[in-house]
Amino acid sequence: MKNLSGSFSFKENWDYPEGIYRNDFGQVSCDGLCPAETDKMKDDHGRIFKDSLPRFYQLVDTTHLFHSIKSNSNSYEWTGTNFLTAVKMSNDTIHCFTDNNAATHSSLDLIITKDKCIPVIKLNSVTGTAKKVIYICKKGYIKIDKNLWNNGIMKAKFDFTFDSKEAPEKPIFWKGKIYAPIKAE
Repeated sequence: MKNLSGSFSFKENWDYPEGIYRNDFGQVSCDGLCPAETDKMKDDHGRIFKDSLPRFYQLVDTTHLFHSIKSNSNSYEWTGTNFLTAVKMSNDTIHCFTDNNAATHSSLDLIITKDKCIPVIKLNSVTGTAKKVIYICKKGYIKIDKNLWNNGIMKAKFDFTFDSKEAPEKPIFWKGKIYAPIKAE
């Protein structure tokens, strides 16, 4: 498509990296995934000591990560994700994949070559006997804004249905919108 219409305002929303949050004192802090030396920089209530703040923020990544996908899915072990990475693999191939997190273990994976898209869902399960499962797309579409694509941005709407080995009568779906910069390999 030349220009893809509709609201993509989700791209203005952002989060901190996983494990980063604002504490009760208004400070950006971390939980669980912190470098060990940051524990000594907090009091018993979790407040970062004033004289430790500059060093704390040298150690802890507080980058604002802008959302690059807004989607809905009934995939296994999926609670949502706000981030998709798009990487240029060659002159005519882009690889896109959603980022997993502590609660989401299914990733939408797209290989786009010229005007062909191959979508799959990759489940890296933390439960069950089959730890890695791939679900094949059986139907759907993706519409990509060609003007932005040519300028290194993936703006797209998609709606895919995947075969479910576990419940063939209830296919898996994944649908939504993407707005992500296309990174060089």
